[in-house]
Amino acid sequence: MPEAFQRLFQRSDIAAVQSLNVQAALGPVRQPERSQFVLLLRHFFERFFNHETASATGDGKARLVQIACATGLPPLMVAVYLWPVYHPFKGWPPGNSGGPPAYWVQANHHFFFVMYSFVVMGLITVFEWDLFFPDLLDVFVLGTLPIPQLRQFAARVAAIAVLVGGFLLDANLLAIFVLPLSVDPPQLLPLVTSHACAVALAGIFSAGFVLALQGTLLALVGEKLFRRFSLLLQGFTVAAFLVLLLLFPVLSGITPGLLQSNAPLARAFPPFWFLAVFQLNLPDAPTLPSWPTLAHTGILATALVWAIVVAAYPLAHFRRVNTLIQGTTSRRGRNWLLVPLHRLLHSTILRSPLRRGVFHFISQTLLRVPRYRIYLVLYCGVGVALVTAAILRLDVDHGHLRAAFSADGIRASIGIIAFWVIAGLRSTFVSPGNQQGGWIFRTIHGKPAPYDVALRQFQAAPLWSWLTASTVTSAAIAAFQLVAPAELRTWPSLTAQLITGLGLCLLLTDAFFLNVTTIPFTGERPAHEQNLAFTVLRYYTFFPFVTTGAVGFQYLMERGGARLGIALTVIAVLHLWLRWRHRGIVRLDSAQRALEEDEDDFLLRLGLRY
Repeated sequence: MPEAFQRLFQRSDIAAVQSLNVQAALGPVRQPERSQFVLLLRHFFERFFNHETASATGDGKARLVQIACATGLPPLMVAVYLWPVYHPFKGWPPGNSGGPPAYWVQANHHFFFVMYSFVVMGLITVFEWDLFFPDLLDVFVLGTLPIPQLRQFAARVAAIAVLVGGFLLDANLLAIFVLPLSVDPPQLLPLVTSHACAVALAGIFSAGFVLALQGTLLALVGEKLFRRFSLLLQGFTVAAFLVLLLLFPVLSGITPGLLQSNAPLARAFPPFWFLAVFQLNLPDAPTLPSWPTLAHTGILATALVWAIVVAAYPLAHFRRVNTLIQGTTSRRGRNWLLVPLHRLLHSTILRSPLRRGVFHFISQTLLRVPRYRIYLVLYCGVGVALVTAAILRLDVDHGHLRAAFSADGIRASIGIIAFWVIAGLRSTFVSPGNQQGGWIFRTIHGKPAPYDVALRQFQAAPLWSWLTASTVTSAAIAAFQLVAPAELRTWPSLTAQLITGLGLCLLLTDAFFLNVTTIPFTGERPAHEQNLAFTVLRYYTFFPFVTTGAVGFQYLMERGGARLGIALTVIAVLHLWLRWRHRGIVRLDSAQRALEEDEDDFLLRLGLRY
């Protein structure tokens, strides 16, 4: 053996295997000493991922890894897939000379990375919206410790900075290294510098805009009034960011016309500002007259947004703390506008007192827990974004942006709305966020409840979901009539849309709640974290069939006659079959052995049947 390897294995600083007695004699492991500020920083940063909204089981680290991978992979894969675009085979496709793509094709490639950074940083900031300011835990637990208020404030600001900076690097760093290998630029340093500056400014502006919006509103109107419209504001912001990402193929097609015409919309569209930063610093790229103006606008807007954050955030922070300390009086009177509706429901579909109780338990609980609110915001935002991307068609005519609405897009939107409303409600209902709320049902009827009792309990959630989804879908169909083409405003077409919407709401409710055997919000926490990839895969597999079926059913029913009867028969048969399956699942669940007071239900939660 060479002497170098012998000396390596004979080094004295390499720890040898020690017995347990020797290890015990060494004493306890000394933890590194950290300052109070560092401990607070770690605490606030970990709360971004350990709260119940991010992870139902409290395993925030696993969820952090999943979110980080999901955030960093798309730009990396796009950068990899650009390699054959910039290195094509000569003569293939026919007419290709083998050179690099045209200027505007390259500009649209750069535009994707700018847009992605802009959207992702905005979504991350909106998702953590409720954690940027103190809550009751911070005020009444940390407030009793000998920690200066200013130090808590500085640690929270530092945690927000680490969150924004970390996701900014995660969303853009890998693509910065891979993109030069794919495009093979004549000068490497200008491309890397331009890319890094453009995506960094886009992400910083987007995150700062959300922070400035929230901080300014909290500082001006206060916590109580802000809570009344914060859910709607969150949903609108999520939908706006997702619409930008989903409409990127459309935007990339109209980008040359808008920028070359120097249209007012181009000057007011933030992603174009940062695209100008990207293109302006490339040495071999043509320079548009509007590039310098747009780039300067983006830099000044970013500075202005963060100046607003610096001015508004401290005021909003201390106003939030004072509100939590003083408390707020909330007197919610009876909503007399809903009294006729409740009487109608009680006399028809809510005759059973048990079903009526669970139904109103859902209504009173849904908007009170932050986790439920953010679920509704995310699902509604995704649904609105998909609907907008499906129906909207954009074009540039003589420097002016023209919008049109697709008839098939409107037909598909009916299925999109029904799907995402019911999917969001189902995910919210099965969340274990209010387990104590089910004590009254366990006390009266036991666990598991008898079959007839359990069936009435479990029917309330699908009924609530179907009524909500049917109302939202019908309202959307009515709203579509304002912009729909003439072919969709006939009575046969309108009838087909209504039957399709209500039928899909019925069947999707049956399908999503088929295996649900818990009262909403009172289920047990999952024994292990669900695989996020398989969850997303189920949606991607099932969702296209819903939208395609919605379009096909409408074309079928618009012809009237026997085809309308066939469609109604299919809906009725599927509904009855799913109801029969659900009754069997409930009967099997009710037949399980009842547990004693101190008995563990571990074996029952394994899902074994006998």
